[in-house]
Amino acid sequence: MSTSKKLYEGKAKILYTTDDPNILLTIFKDDATAFNAQKRGTIVGKGRINCKVSSHLLQRLEQTGIPTHFIDSPEEGQMRVKAVQIIPLEVVVRNIAAGSLCRQTGIAVGTPLLPPLVEFYYKNDDLGDPLLTMDRLRVMNLATAERVEELRRLALAVNTELTNFFQHCGITLVDFKLEFGLDAQQHLLLADEISPDTCRLWDQAEPDAKKRVMDKDRFRHDLGNVEAAYQQVLNRVLAQMG
Repeated sequence: MSTSKKLYEGKAKILYTTDDPNILLTIFKDDATAFNAQKRGTIVGKGRINCKVSSHLLQRLEQTGIPTHFIDSPEEGQMRVKAVQIIPLEVVVRNIAAGSLCRQTGIAVGTPLLPPLVEFYYKNDDLGDPLLTMDRLRVMNLATAERVEELRRLALAVNTELTNFFQHCGITLVDFKLEFGLDAQQHLLLADEISPDTCRLWDQAEPDAKKRVMDKDRFRHDLGNVEAAYQQVLNRVLAQMG
């Protein structure tokens, strides 16, 4: 990192340049935020855990033919990735109703969504990452109709793979957020991370609605045992990866 410089610092990660302009180094932080950063705190060990979980899941997705920005993880809490221009859209896939969907629609928590619901949000903290309609996507010129359809297709492919994987871990994948970017050759790659920070995960063996939570909702809603829940996700992912 002697010739590297900080390129960007977000709520959960810091990006550094490397000697290769096409490769960036990501440092995962223990910082935690919720409710559009209105709530802040620290989850001890989160950076290390999220980096490991993301590394394994991104590699698994690569093996199934889904292109990602992942290169390797040279040290704990660090990930080398392909440099991409992030598309300013958060793609959310929901298998079960929870969170903002229930608050905004009145749909009961735990309602299965068949087929899965795919939503697009404008990646803009100042505006609160608003939900976008297809017409708003068009008016804002954030992505062509063809690109939106490609994002939807890839997000559903990711959902199929992750749902099956977590099922083997004894975990229900309730919903999750994805980000995508374009590399120097304009190839569309899955970027960012896949972790308890970006997924809503429920322990299938736990009937209690609060105790089953294995993700950042434990931090959001002050459920306690946040670090233990994150570690349990990692343990199950590692056990399943063999």
